[in-house]
Amino acid sequence: MRRMPRGRCHPKDLANVMKMRHIFLSVLFFGSVGLLFITYLHMWMEEQPTVLKIRQDRITKLWKDPSKSPGKDRTVFQSGRVVGDAAERAGDEIASESLMSTSSMALDLVKRRLFQQRRMRTLLLKRFLEPRSNLTSLQLSTWSLAVDAVHEQRRRSLAGFCKTFYVNKHRRSLIRLVSQVYVEERHKLLYCEVPKAGCSNWKRILMVLSGMASSPHNISHDFVHTSKKLRRLDSYNLREANELLNGFTKVLFVRDPMERLVSAFRDKFEHPNNYYHPVFGKAILKKYRANASEEALRTGSGVKFSEFVRYLLDPHKPIGMDIHWEQISKLCSPCLINYDFIGKFESLEQDANYFLKLIGAPQGLRFPRFKDRHSTDERTTSTVVNQYLVQITPFERQQLYNFYNMDYLMFNYSKPYL
Repeated sequence: MRRMPRGRCHPKDLANVMKMRHIFLSVLFFGSVGLLFITYLHMWMEEQPTVLKIRQDRITKLWKDPSKSPGKDRTVFQSGRVVGDAAERAGDEIASESLMSTSSMALDLVKRRLFQQRRMRTLLLKRFLEPRSNLTSLQLSTWSLAVDAVHEQRRRSLAGFCKTFYVNKHRRSLIRLVSQVYVEERHKLLYCEVPKAGCSNWKRILMVLSGMASSPHNISHDFVHTSKKLRRLDSYNLREANELLNGFTKVLFVRDPMERLVSAFRDKFEHPNNYYHPVFGKAILKKYRANASEEALRTGSGVKFSEFVRYLLDPHKPIGMDIHWEQISKLCSPCLINYDFIGKFESLEQDANYFLKLIGAPQGLRFPRFKDRHSTDERTTSTVVNQYLVQITPFERQQLYNFYNMDYLMFNYSKPYL
């Protein structure tokens, strides 16, 4: 048999090699096409938050300029559904146009992807709609106009702080954010409970507004805080909670942080209490009082303000925080939930009654003036607060201010004399 010269390939081997090359090139070509398709699909999916942002921006413009929206005029704190429907249709048109130009936006979308991911974390909570009254100066009395100007300044001050200083370092669940928010469906109202800032009487008002009682004066303190009739926002599912945050009027009442703290201490530790003494009092006395008596350790009674402050400032607390002295910035998340009305305890009755008029509450309903617990005690004023602050060192007073620093800045309270 004649042998092939060394170094030459047999024709059959050459055909096999060429065939393998064709297969390799085909796989490479189709793989590249598939990779490009997957990249395109990924960019299209990444674009969706931008479409939502464009829609939200259009909604904001229509809300601020109701003359561009068809249908009814806006009323005081209108839920936004009339204007929202028109804005949503406009947003859909923009969304369809945006999807047609995906390829041209791809590079920009890649650059903004990280920003969009952070934005999506709070998309359910950040409200770009800013309800405001449509009443003119001629329709408002001098008293009402002055209160409204104060209220607008409070909102602008808070918004400015949140824009400049607030950083959401941790992703927090919607349920955790709204655990203090109560829902009153008749008047489409969301109220964030801040203990020691008139919350007991505000719960009475909510019960009257919802039809559970005819007068706030007929509701006992125990019933206010033990009744399960008032519904919290965290009892709704995620979709429903988001709709309520978007459509209902949100109200928050705050108080000077030091006054609120001293008021909580006086209420919980200077009077008999079958919860705070055995739960918090025992733990505080055990860690912060040297040579505590057996009676004190058994009952938890007699905690001093200086001992309470040491517990509050301790990074390794023997027992956790409580809503009565937790920071308002953590209780109600005012930089994530866009509150429509911010009232203050220092002008509680005036602010509350003005707000009740805005939401269309029954004409005869007025915010209660009575103090239903420890009614014979002097109210916690700045003078009373100073009597407690002198019991701790200047360094502790400064630490205490630092502890509530966010509340001072958010709600524009003056720094106390330390």
